[in-house]
Amino acid sequence: MSALVDRLLEIAAEASLVVREVYETPFSVDWKGKDDPVTAADRRANELICRRIAETWPGVPIVAEESEPETFAGFQTKERVFFVDPLDGTAEFIARNGEFVVMIGMVEGDRAIAGVVTAPATGEAWAGSVGDGAFHVNAAGARQKIRVSAETRIERARGVASRSHRSPALELALRDLALGSVGAVGSAGLKGAEIAMGRADVYFGPGKVGKLWDACAVDAIVTAAGGKFSDGRGAPFDYRAGSLDNVRGLVATNGPLHDVVVSCLARLGL
Repeated sequence: MSALVDRLLEIAAEASLVVREVYETPFSVDWKGKDDPVTAADRRANELICRRIAETWPGVPIVAEESEPETFAGFQTKERVFFVDPLDGTAEFIARNGEFVVMIGMVEGDRAIAGVVTAPATGEAWAGSVGDGAFHVNAAGARQKIRVSAETRIERARGVASRSHRSPALELALRDLALGSVGAVGSAGLKGAEIAMGRADVYFGPGKVGKLWDACAVDAIVTAAGGKFSDGRGAPFDYRAGSLDNVRGLVATNGPLHDVVVSCLARLGL
């Protein structure tokens, strides 16, 4: 697994250079749909990541955001599947606030077992494989093991929530939980990194929250760091579902606070 994670980090780092190259120049924005922007950085990073994965692991399906669905048709029946978000936080990329990442996760069987997240704006990375642990890579390339916090009291918990997508349902749940503090961070990958590093204790989104490629790498890293990741009802993510949509929400915590958050969402009907 360490060799697999190392290779995924290399691929994500190469994609980060492509993203950074576009970021540092004037770029145009296209729209795939309402509130769904896409840029050259998304497309170029997607193509590079898929090519590199196919070279390294030929025949393994790659479910990537900017790929045509026919390229990964039937992935649900395969033992191994890669999920790729070539630019998680495109809205943050467009806003030029630095809070965007490249994410690659791998599912084996029915669980996310490995994931990497790289931040083009800072040069940082986070990676993990379930059973082996998780680590942070600083801009100089130094690695440090990371682990979730041990906080058990919800009133002292540090939450992290979306910067660009604050739905009424999310605000309702945040008020009900009455966390000790809530920080705003763009990109699911960066929010997951905050949990894995123990700098935050709770991250959740009720209802429809992105796609499977928004969840897979975060799932693996948070779990590898000793935390817990589930859908909004407390069940493991179904990476073999017929739809790519995450329609049951997501919850990522340090573990001890997980049931409190899931119970809150259930009580509020979210």
